[in-house]
Amino acid sequence: MPIDDSAALLEKSQWLSLSNIDGLGCLTFCQLLKTFGSPGEIYRRKFKELRAVVSEKIALAITKGIDQDSLKETLQWLSLDNNHLVTLADADYPKALLQITDPPPLLYAKGNLAWLNHLSIAIVGSRNASVQGEKNAEAFAQGLAEHGLCIVSGLALGIDGAAHRGALKAKGGTIAVVGTGLDMVYPAKHRDLAHQIANSGLIISEFPLGTVSQPQNFPRRNRLISGLSLGCLVVEANLKSGSQITARLSAEQGREVFAIPGSIHSPLAKGCHQLIKQGAKLVDSLQDIVEELNLTKAVNDSPVDEPKVGDDAPASETQQKLLETMGFDAISLESLLQLTGLTVSTLSSMLTVLELEGRITSLAGGQYQQIV
Repeated sequence: MPIDDSAALLEKSQWLSLSNIDGLGCLTFCQLLKTFGSPGEIYRRKFKELRAVVSEKIALAITKGIDQDSLKETLQWLSLDNNHLVTLADADYPKALLQITDPPPLLYAKGNLAWLNHLSIAIVGSRNASVQGEKNAEAFAQGLAEHGLCIVSGLALGIDGAAHRGALKAKGGTIAVVGTGLDMVYPAKHRDLAHQIANSGLIISEFPLGTVSQPQNFPRRNRLISGLSLGCLVVEANLKSGSQITARLSAEQGREVFAIPGSIHSPLAKGCHQLIKQGAKLVDSLQDIVEELNLTKAVNDSPVDEPKVGDDAPASETQQKLLETMGFDAISLESLLQLTGLTVSTLSSMLTVLELEGRITSLAGGQYQQIV
């Protein structure tokens, strides 16, 4: 968004300068805006007037005025095509975020701003997801994107990345909400994915350029993922995880919470099971979400029932018996040897073939699990 107009440049500088004041959080920033009307008016106020609203430290920082030198890098970044600064005063600011208690006064954005006010759903889950979990996330994201929803997630490894890929596969919209400055990509493994999202979707952050990944950034990031969305689908999650935080924030913000159940033996299912016990809607098909959100477009029922890798070639009778013996929970090689009576070499060979065909996946600890 090249900034050519001097008045627009000054206004952006005022927003940026205020947002960079140490200790000035979202709620206090909004209180200043409510009291004085605009950043320009805030900077025109005397110390005594400011002190009635904010601390002495913040009031002093404001009265010092704008340090243009400190903003040069950001203003240069904003001068590049496809880079944006969206403030509470802009028409593009997401209306959904105005409904939460602490909306960010401004957002850095890269991509198509139209997605900010599109009907959206969040899909989140474990960074250390199972193969099946990633397949589920991608399939649900693709189905919901084909239904017209924008998919919101956090660009993390595992479920987040799969959700973004599913939306892109459907040629739909996706928003990546990140916990760093937009002049870097975290995790670095998602650099190509981030470029794809910026080209057809949107990447946003409330953090200034140069902000590196820090643990405290991600709960703040998570409230925006939930706040932008009609609801939040948790695909896989441990009992204590960022996904649990996002789900809790969704409930607090009045959004719907959905969770996909899993094996009672899987740590990655325990977080989803806890959410279901707490009132989240159990989801095993796309239709569950469609009905809960009162979406009307006809969609295929269950992404998890769609053909998977290897389904073109039917399993042999021996393979099918092995799959039936495995069931759908993780199982060790030792247990399979006892249950099937096969030799180690025969069983290992069959497991290798089934894994190459995409019917099973190997897990940590020498276990295997069927991919449904």
